[in-house]
Order: sequence, then C-alpha cells, then structure tokens
Amino acid sequence: MTIAALESLSFGLERLALSAAVAGHRLALLTGDRSYYRHELATMPEGVLDIVDVDTADPVAVRRALAGLPDLAGLVNITDTWSVPAADLAAELGLPGPDPADVRVLRDKSVVRRRLHAAGLSRILPAAHPALVRLPAVLKDSAGTSSQGVWIVHDETELRAALAEAAAGGTSLKGRLFAEPFLPGPLYSAETLSWKGETRLLGVSSRYTSRTPAVREESAAFPVGLPPGRHETLARWVADVLAAAGHDQGFAHVEFVDTAHGPELVEINRRIGGALIAEALCRALGTDVYDAVIEGALGLRPTLMDGPLVAPFTGPAVAFVLVYPDRPGTLTGWRGLEHLAAFPGNVEWFPVRAPGEAVHDIGDQRGCTGMVLAEAETAELAQHRAWSAATTVRPLMGPLPADG
Repeated sequence: MTIAALESLSFGLERLALSAAVAGHRLALLTGDRSYYRHELATMPEGVLDIVDVDTADPVAVRRALAGLPDLAGLVNITDTWSVPAADLAAELGLPGPDPADVRVLRDKSVVRRRLHAAGLSRILPAAHPALVRLPAVLKDSAGTSSQGVWIVHDETELRAALAEAAAGGTSLKGRLFAEPFLPGPLYSAETLSWKGETRLLGVSSRYTSRTPAVREESAAFPVGLPPGRHETLARWVADVLAAAGHDQGFAHVEFVDTAHGPELVEINRRIGGALIAEALCRALGTDVYDAVIEGALGLRPTLMDGPLVAPFTGPAVAFVLVYPDRPGTLTGWRGLEHLAAFPGNVEWFPVRAPGEAVHDIGDQRGCTGMVLAEAETAELAQHRAWSAATTVRPLMGPLPADG
C-alpha cells in the first residue's frame, strides 16, 4: 500500500521513506520542486521512494495525483505551509488525520495566543492594532514560517519603519500582520508527540537567534539539561498549551521563552521540528522518530508514546549551526569544508543550497546555505563543538544575476 507525503521538510525524507518501508508501505512524495530535496535525494538508497511531480499549490492537481496512487493508506504532512490542505484532503478521502478546523486554528498565531490567554496560560494578548502595541514589541505574520515576516521593535521610530515595510509588501505575508509585547528571556522549543489528547514531552531544544534587525535562527542544540523536576513541570505546561490550542495528535514543535514569570509561548508548529531538529531527536533518543510519523498517518498509536526512551538525556547530544553568507549574491561554493573532519564531535555538513543558486535574502532562514552538525555528551558541549567548526566555513558569493 502507499503512503503519500504532501511535500516535506528539506531534511528527513530518507528516514521517512525507510520508516514507511519498515511498516510495509511505499512512500510517494508529491512535490512541486524536487530540487528542494536535493541533498536527501542524492544520498538516498535507490528504490525506496516514488516522486510525483505536481503543482502542490493546486488542489485539483493534488487530488488527481492522489487518485493515481495505488492503495492509498495514509497522507503525511510535516510542513506548516501544506498543513491545512493536507488535513482537508485526508478528511475528504476518509484517511486518518487531524480535524481540519483544529489545524486552521494552529496556523493562526494570533488566535492561538488569544486562546491561551483565555485559558490562563499566557499573560499577554495581541494588540488591537499593530500600531498600538506596547513597546518593545514583536510584529509578525500570523501564518509565518522560518522567521519570515518578523520585526522586533524597541521604539516608535522602529515601529513606524516596520509597519511601513510590511505595508510596502517587501515581505509577503501568508496571513495578517499582528503585534504583541516582546518576551525577554532565552528561547527554547519543546519537542512533543501527542495521541488522542495525551502529550509526551520528548525533550527541549535550545534556540539561538541573531540580533536585530535580522531576526533569524542561528543554531540549536538537543536535549537541554533541565534541573530536577523541571522536565515534569514543563511537560505539564506544554500539554496544557497544546490542549488549549486544539492540538491532540502528532508531533508539535512548541517554541517558548523562559521569562521571569515562567514559560511563555512564542508559537506552535504542529509538526516535527525543522532544520536538523528531527535528526537530533533520532540520535539523542536512540530511536527513529519518523516511525511515529508513519504510525500516526495510518491511524495507529505511535510506539514512541509508550515505554522508556533509550538514552533520552545521555547522548549523543546534538547541535547544529546555520551558515549564512555576509551578503546577498550567487553562491559559488564554500571555503573551509575540507577542515571540518579535524574538529571533535563527528562533525557533518548538510548543504541547503547548491552552487549557482541566487541568495536574495539573508535576514531569515531563506539565506541559510548549509548547516554544521556536531555531537557530544551534553547539548552545551555539542553547541560549542558545532559553533567552533561552523566558524571555519564561509559561503563564497558572486554577483546576483542581471535580472535579480
């Protein structure tokens, strides 16, 4: 039988296909641009994945493609952009999946914030209008992803500039612009798995972001070492947050700030963590977490929900650093990759871009050209190793094409 994936994250496709095969199914990837998965397809064993080239933004074309798959048993979606269409299609075809109404709520950060405030799980509310927000503040796209459409503003001058930039359309919004007070404190993400309203906290990732004006993710590490009792406290909090937001099955990547008053939600992504977070989960937990993705798509309780995790906090801990160019341009290659093997921590390079690609935006994750991953006994040590190795890698940039 066939399990279809409506697009996917840029990394983890091989693990997903192999998990489907172990379950006795064939994975078919529906994609509008297979070059997005260049690295995964180049390293994947032959014969484990079928690719269906289709305009995934066209619901009619996607329905036609799904109808052409033999014995369709499940539909996987682990992206934000296609989460609502995938939920609608699964319901339409009678396949296991989340309630489309719940998915629509989770795609609107402003609605989620109001739900949490009403449930007593958040101290803040979005401003009635972005121009009226209390400063310092964060302006963001209600349906944004990859740190796109985010402005941190500290005074009236920066607020007016951000509003003008958003109004000018320089950053295309997927939803609508809203604003809420800035949350002071370090950023983390809780990696969770839920089934029929029960939520399990798999661990916590640290998140490092750049300084303003470029608000982009720079690095992450998993699993964060928590003081005694903190894991249980955080597990209860994130379970309550997901319940209030309407997420009751599947993975969630819950970003939060550890404020002076306790954890405050930043956003909920109803999927497994992006970049190399899922890879970190697989290595640190000693199990292939993509098995849970396949089990959920088939309507089965994921095995990962039960029993002890293998080495959840002993290692290898994993960290990765995103490598950005210092200016827009055409990527011609990288300097320093040949030296990565000399660093400790089983350092690996994961390319995101390919030489010849134009990089127009370096202020968010669209500018990432690749990631450096390292392992260690703790997330802190892994972070140090990954960062030291990544500082030796430099993207080489040529001029943008004349029409760029």
